[in-house]
Amino acid sequence: MIPSRLLLWLVVLWAALGFAAGWFAVLVELWWAAGALLLVLAAGDAKLGRQVPKVRLERTLNGVWPLGQWREVALTLHHEGGRPLRFSLFDGYPTAWEMDGLPHGGQLMARRFLTFRYRLRPLARGDETFSAAHVRVESPLRLWQRQVRWGESQRVKVFPDFARVLGHNLIATDQRVPQAGTLRKRQRGEGTDFHQLREYRIGDSLRSIDWKATARQQKPISREYQEERDQQVVFLLDSGRRMLARDGELAHFDHALNAMLLLAWVAQKQGDAVGLMTFGAETRWLPPQKGRVGLDRLLAGVYDLQPSEVAPDYALAAEALLGRLRKRAFVVLLTNLRDEDDQALAAAVRLLSRKHLVLCASLRESALDAVLETPVTQFNEALRLAATHDYLTQRSESSRRLGLRGGMLLDVTPDQLPAALVDRYHGIKDAGVL
Repeated sequence: MIPSRLLLWLVVLWAALGFAAGWFAVLVELWWAAGALLLVLAAGDAKLGRQVPKVRLERTLNGVWPLGQWREVALTLHHEGGRPLRFSLFDGYPTAWEMDGLPHGGQLMARRFLTFRYRLRPLARGDETFSAAHVRVESPLRLWQRQVRWGESQRVKVFPDFARVLGHNLIATDQRVPQAGTLRKRQRGEGTDFHQLREYRIGDSLRSIDWKATARQQKPISREYQEERDQQVVFLLDSGRRMLARDGELAHFDHALNAMLLLAWVAQKQGDAVGLMTFGAETRWLPPQKGRVGLDRLLAGVYDLQPSEVAPDYALAAEALLGRLRKRAFVVLLTNLRDEDDQALAAAVRLLSRKHLVLCASLRESALDAVLETPVTQFNEALRLAATHDYLTQRSESSRRLGLRGGMLLDVTPDQLPAALVDRYHGIKDAGVL
């Protein structure tokens, strides 16, 4: 039981009356009477306030939350007692989230229910827990407050905001690289996989004519091709210390995760199977699978994965992936390259390239590009520019030592990564190099 502000003020007034009684004897009896009355009222109110309120709390919320998006939580209080209750409630939401709308105070009438809402915004992926709500209930005379817990614990999952990532990046991809957007339609006759035979049409290439079928049908017959399907796209995702670097609100790991999910969505739309292996913090293996099921497994398999201070072992990751993949695949390595990593990463790339087509995507801090674009007006700015040029030169040399050719190395900022990955994927599909 906690004394309310009203009770504290009454005690202060009673003490002031006692101070005045020290100067005026006629107030002594009044002071004793006021003190006795206040004691009786406080004791009686405390006894009534200690009775357990018959209140049931129901919390209505989604089991899956999108990262960084505001969502509502509804709380319904069912009062089964016989007297009205005045209360102040603060829900037990995850403390790292942003909140709007609490605490909530009000009066709950007997045999009635009350519903109110507040908003939350999750700031990190993973599993989170809502604990029972913290409530202060006022006693009948409002002299005391009793602290109680209402409701039960609930578990929720915070996933990457796939809808926003998909919508935003598809628009950006289509604007920057028109040929790379997922809305691109296959042109009739293009591709590398045989699709069907059909009659020759004006505009068809002479190389597409099937002369044997033409001889049998006694009219020109053309072959029609489509893009290769039933291929495997496997992501090798670094969750080590390099991916802890932040760019904006998100870490490089989250930027890589969003770009990976976008490319996985594009690949499964093209009929390819998508898979994943993580290395660094922990190893998770999701075998390649086609369709929306494969994309859902991918999303569920990494929503709670966080990068750590562990140094990534590229060679060990390459050997582990080779042991798991039997079919030739397009391996997308997502990392943050440093010059001290070039030898280990180069060895891992050579090992994987013996059997698979490897694309290395390295995230570059946006702050570096910002330094290059900032006008130099002071000596310290000139030093910063020179240091940035020196660092980027070393980074470029480290990338060159990887030995990747034909656009199979991407060194881009986080906001450029989604479009660059999708563009390179479509280039590979068009070329039929798998």
